[in-house]
Amino acid sequence: MRRTREDAYAATPPDAAELMRRVARGDEAAFEQVYDLLIGPLYGAIRRIVRDPAQSEEVAQEVMVELWRSAARYSPERGSVMTFAMTLAHRRAVDRVRSAQASADREDHVGRREVGRPFDEVAEQVTMRFEQEQVRRCLGTLTELQRESVVLAYYGGRTYKEVGELLETPLGTIKTRLRDGLIRLRDCLGVA
Repeated sequence: MRRTREDAYAATPPDAAELMRRVARGDEAAFEQVYDLLIGPLYGAIRRIVRDPAQSEEVAQEVMVELWRSAARYSPERGSVMTFAMTLAHRRAVDRVRSAQASADREDHVGRREVGRPFDEVAEQVTMRFEQEQVRRCLGTLTELQRESVVLAYYGGRTYKEVGELLETPLGTIKTRLRDGLIRLRDCLGVA
């Protein structure tokens, strides 16, 4: 049987608040009616915020799922079902836009960082070997005691106290050897 426009207006619209009470008790038929009442306006509101039709559909479906799950939280005293649903929809839509923007910002940041300057692996290795050789040569200019302290502290990863214990030397003496050794290394390497 075909319904006319007059039939549609003559039918009593379901009370949305009552439908939500039924949905809160797990009534799927009531949820179908709530869905039919809300999906159009929700999608329209979401689409104005999100812009992308596919993303808007996803957000609208997420809102409907959230309505099903949170139906018990609905309170008619605080507003209409439409207001409750629109609030959920607005929050979800804004969250989706923020998430998409954050993702785009991260991709842009990574892209700019990678485009920065071309990496020349061979030149980098040559420079690193040159610097390593220069450090080895400069380490050779230190006294044996200074070299031993610097190697234990900076290449061995030990603290000044540990170096002192290993060499059975007072901490103050170790600090002096390291300071003098680092000054000589700095001067040898030509570091300002």
